[in-house]
Amino acid sequence: MAQGRKPDLMLAPLTAMGGRMVREKHGIPMLTVHLQPAAILSAYETPILLPGMALFRKLPVWFKRLFLDATNPVDLFCRKLVRDACMRHGVEPPRSVMKEWWNSPDGVLALFPEWFAAPQPDWPKPLLQTDFPLEDLASENGLDAGLEAFLASGPPPVVFTAGSANVQAQTFFRIAATALEKTGLRGILATRELEQVPSSLRETILPVTYVPFSRLLPRTSVFVHHGGIGTMSQGFAAGVPQLIIPMAHDQPDNAHRLVSLGTGLSLPEWRLSARRLESSLRRLTREPGFREVSLALAKKLKPKTVPEAAFLRMEEIAKR
Repeated sequence: MAQGRKPDLMLAPLTAMGGRMVREKHGIPMLTVHLQPAAILSAYETPILLPGMALFRKLPVWFKRLFLDATNPVDLFCRKLVRDACMRHGVEPPRSVMKEWWNSPDGVLALFPEWFAAPQPDWPKPLLQTDFPLEDLASENGLDAGLEAFLASGPPPVVFTAGSANVQAQTFFRIAATALEKTGLRGILATRELEQVPSSLRETILPVTYVPFSRLLPRTSVFVHHGGIGTMSQGFAAGVPQLIIPMAHDQPDNAHRLVSLGTGLSLPEWRLSARRLESSLRRLTREPGFREVSLALAKKLKPKTVPEAAFLRMEEIAKR
């Protein structure tokens, strides 16, 4: 962008209310970016955000539409803050943040493919939908010598991670270590906070800090994780069966979609135990259907950014 010139187009997540304020004040076109389908509150394919919502999803569309219209947690938490900010900057505040500002009228960029979440009749328009970004800094980070030696020393291991931001995963890793010992499987416990890992581990279990999953996962047997969209998409790209332990946010919805595709299993965090984890690992390593489906889905993904068609559409929006 030339100095002093307004941007031609902005990209912003739904939580970036400042971006929407800039759009309204300065007339700069903006695309709302959704990383996961759970951010789109559809009455047709309603996101599963809480326990029991799988049953809610089966209710008639008219009932779900009425419920979603009457339920507005977004305004409850942030409407006053947004209104006050708008008043300070001379912007007409929305009557409802969720109904008017959740998605930009200029368009929405959905960074997940149609086979994972197909567009619904009530999704925002115009819609640009593409593949998962699949960025994990692999070009800047390789696998260190210790990890390479571990991978070469035996059968493909099971990889466990509870997410890079999780600093309360002691129970998760303790149960993981117990289940690995009972099944006789090798494992890798990935966390940026190594103090969460049990201090005494068998030599068949290796704790690691950051590691690029695009390099590691193709050499593993099962991927066990929290269900974050970026983590899960790396599992899809690697063609490895997955077990999701959903904990919060979009993770239950991602888990539901993964199970529906037939590429893995889900075990809610509140039901997590060594016995249940052991049973799930045995299924995922012994039933060939999970890996067959996983490999088929991997062929649909290629490491790439937004495709050319989406860039052309962005240019059209910017030139309005």
